[in-house]
Amino acid sequence: MALKKALRIKKKRDFDNIFSARKSTANKKFIVYEIPSQTTHFRAAVSVSKKIGNAVVRNRIKRLVRHALVPLSSELSQTDFVIICRQGVETLSFEEVQKNLAHVLKVSKIYKKV
Repeated sequence: MALKKALRIKKKRDFDNIFSARKSTANKKFIVYEIPSQTTHFRAAVSVSKKIGNAVVRNRIKRLVRHALVPLSSELSQTDFVIICRQGVETLSFEEVQKNLAHVLKVSKIYKKV
């Protein structure tokens, strides 16, 4: 199951708002910038640098990260956030991506596991 379009951030204005808030958390594989959401649910975006690989590799990573968010989505707080992938994420398996993503979201207090 994929992350619904309504849960994705697409507009440059939204990205600018999130980055201007300058609230971020990081681990070895991901950086998360966040801002409280104006909606009743979370919204997410995934960014992958050209340094990590060509378009095929970058799009695969984005799909993996969005797919890893789906099982966590019921426990995510009402926040808009951008996930930036660091180098090395292209070598991770799906389980490792999910574990690293859950970790950085817990540290940033976006993911509240019951």
